[in-house]
Amino acid sequence: MKIPPVKGTRDFYPPDMAVRNLIIDGWKKVSLRNGFEEYDGPIFEYLKMFQIKSGDEIVEQLFSLQDRGGRELALRPEITPTLARMVNQKISSLPKPIKWFSVPRLFRAERPQKGRLREFFQWNVDIIGEDDVLADAEVIFCACDYLQEIGLMPDDVVIKISSRKMLAAVLKSVGIPEERLDLLYVVLDKKNKLPSETFKQILNEQLSDSKIVDKIQAFMELKKVSDVESMFGRRGEVKESIDELAELVDWLGRMGVEGYCEFDPGIVRGLAYYTGIVYEIYDRASGLRAIGGGGRYDNLLRDFGGPDIPATGFGIGDCVLAILLEEKGLLEKNLPKSVLDYFVIPVRNITFDDEKGIVKSTPEGETVKLTTKLRRLGFKADFSYKGTSLGKQLKEASSRNARKCIIIGEEFKNSELVVKDMASGEQQLIKVDKFFAKLKSEMK
Repeated sequence: MKIPPVKGTRDFYPPDMAVRNLIIDGWKKVSLRNGFEEYDGPIFEYLKMFQIKSGDEIVEQLFSLQDRGGRELALRPEITPTLARMVNQKISSLPKPIKWFSVPRLFRAERPQKGRLREFFQWNVDIIGEDDVLADAEVIFCACDYLQEIGLMPDDVVIKISSRKMLAAVLKSVGIPEERLDLLYVVLDKKNKLPSETFKQILNEQLSDSKIVDKIQAFMELKKVSDVESMFGRRGEVKESIDELAELVDWLGRMGVEGYCEFDPGIVRGLAYYTGIVYEIYDRASGLRAIGGGGRYDNLLRDFGGPDIPATGFGIGDCVLAILLEEKGLLEKNLPKSVLDYFVIPVRNITFDDEKGIVKSTPEGETVKLTTKLRRLGFKADFSYKGTSLGKQLKEASSRNARKCIIIGEEFKNSELVVKDMASGEQQLIKVDKFFAKLKSEMK
């Protein structure tokens, strides 16, 4: 009986693992050079932790379980609640601002589709304890830094930026009561995911006043921050949010990544905990879902029983990103070839017998000893189990992208070996001790 993998999960064969490592290693490299420290947490948490953040409906969207003690647990669908819990536990001893990143494996019980699986990896970058717009700019720059590192330029991807503070102020100004805002955010978050007529129909079902619906739709179609001022004036939270976005754009310009960014008031981010600047990252050319997104969430630590501390951050998943990189031809371009530094080949003294076929004798023990010594020095080294001819072993070395071959033959009795450069074809006969002395000298 063949047992298939669970739907929505992935088997990572070596080529798939190479893609996964390319993406994750890039995330870590960029995070570290931008001054972020890595953290992680448990793969499951108490279910109530996710209910605090997203309400009881979240139970249907994650994998929950009950342990032997009857405690309700859940596999983590995201790591931000874990981050809030961990920071709250040591808030008095952690130096501020807290600049952390993580690459957790996450789980969501939803219908698998292109770019969305039940199991995935996500890059999370957060700054906690800093309310300056510069912190928002820095995490956005970190995302841009990675996009540029992997080869995705402003012509390829766009970061659509808006403000939850601005949206709240606009909705209040057109007559939406504050207690209805969170519910309306969920609806408005569907704007870029639905045909315009379908979205308008859903909005009309939520709001009985067609004039209010038209004003909201008009706002969400604006292309410039200055258009918001023209439509709603420059006062209160509208003014504050306009000034924040202007400051953000200025910082991103100083950082040299303004070409990636554009204003889009249709970006809402449905989760209720966002409080200020929000953004999502999209491929400019295709209909792929968002590559990632984030924003400011100044109330989250307080909601988890901690102090009132500002925070901002983003998440980028590996599924959509991998699809985009493949479509752009960037996987093949960036994937490093699997390379061996040395492939060790024993040359066998071969005789032929009409009845027995090939009769072999070889210095196999020396092959293993020499390969082991190379590995202990930090080189990628291997040998063949098959004991085939020199030609076949050279062919195997070539298929495995070996830079050099070490050939052990009769000369080894005199403590000599042959080193063959696979690129040039040049061969050198050299004493074993001299060979290793030269290697160690080059390493220094």
